[in-house]
Amino acid sequence: MRILLIDDTELNITQLKHLIKKIPEYEAIAFTNPVKALLWCRDNEPDLVVVDYAMPEMDGIQFTQQFRGFVNYEDIPVLMITTNSDTSVRQKALSTGVTDFLNTPLDNIEFITRARNMLALRQNQKKLIDRAAWLTEEIRKATRKVKDQERETIFCLAKAVEYRNPETGAHIQRMAHYSKHIAHVLGLSVQEQELLLEAAPMHDIGKVGITDAILLKPGRLTPAEYATMQQHALIGYELLSAGSSPLLKVAAEIALTHHEKYDGSGYPHGLSGENIPLFGRIVAVADVFDALTSARPYKQAWSIEEACQLLRDGSGKHFDPACVEAFLSDFGEVIAIKNAFLDESDSEENRARYGA
Repeated sequence: MRILLIDDTELNITQLKHLIKKIPEYEAIAFTNPVKALLWCRDNEPDLVVVDYAMPEMDGIQFTQQFRGFVNYEDIPVLMITTNSDTSVRQKALSTGVTDFLNTPLDNIEFITRARNMLALRQNQKKLIDRAAWLTEEIRKATRKVKDQERETIFCLAKAVEYRNPETGAHIQRMAHYSKHIAHVLGLSVQEQELLLEAAPMHDIGKVGITDAILLKPGRLTPAEYATMQQHALIGYELLSAGSSPLLKVAAEIALTHHEKYDGSGYPHGLSGENIPLFGRIVAVADVFDALTSARPYKQAWSIEEACQLLRDGSGKHFDPACVEAFLSDFGEVIAIKNAFLDESDSEENRARYGA
């Protein structure tokens, strides 16, 4: 705990140091040059400043004005010692940040009492600052815990869909990371990339409302069955839009729009172009690519080359051209994601094909 003393007269400094010794647990740091005192303050924070008003190079008001310019120094008490009783001088001193005044010649008891009171004030201020910092950290931890729990819940819901869906958990992981990859190449912020990574696994949650007879049918769906299957986009939106968090709102948007097509021929609302939310356009590319290159009970996996060609052919029709270009521009990352989340059922041939 330090008290900063600034006075251009050595005798006054000696007297002040002697008085400070009567205040336990505080150390006196003294300067006869206010400029050097300011330099010290850049790297050291005092608990109380005692400054003389009348100094040749820089007076006490000028010192205080510059001292208050340092970050977090606005509440440190400043006690000015002066022989000047001019009201205008004191008003100016107060306006620049001086906390209180003492007249010379000093009354030793008054000085010690004032100093102790100011130091007690400073200690209380620091406790409040520490308390505020502690509360901020506790709020941050609690918010992080809620977000982590929300992510766990969403992942569990996404996993639950797997039990009624021929797609796999690896599919969910791959398409989510493909989506983040596209967002990264498109220049979205890190926060947006992470939000997309967390929300994308919920894209097909609406399939919980589709009957097994349709969802697990090995053959081609009839027009009526296909119309029923299309309802999963609306069901997913209804399930997720009831939530109030940004993550659930984004997940609901993706569930609703990832089957829309760039030319307006998709479902459920026939949106086109940039009327389709960007996250929906991104997930459309990631989802189709992974569905094509993954084996299902009703089909064999396409080769990567065939799937890429379909994306190119569908650019501007099914898919947003910018999203297709972003997906294909750094294809090494796509292969790395596919290798990281292989299906357990992948054959040795497929693993060799992907370099895993």
